[in-house]
Amino acid sequence: MEKKDQDNTLINSDIALNKDLKSDRIKTTNVNILLNRVRLDQKRAFRKRIFFSFFLISIISAISIFFLIK
Repeated sequence: MEKKDQDNTLINSDIALNKDLKSDRIKTTNVNILLNRVRLDQKRAFRKRIFFSFFLISIISAISIFFLIK
């Protein structure tokens, strides 16, 4: 009788370990997705800054050329 109880305990612990592994995989996948989103957001923000800087420099240059010619 004791041996059967021990086998059931081992089987139950194996099932519990497998459930933990599955939940760990899901968590790591979600973390990777979130990191990719952060990287994409950083790239978008960088592109916006470059565009804004280029736009600002071109406006300042146009205004300064306009006043220098006049």
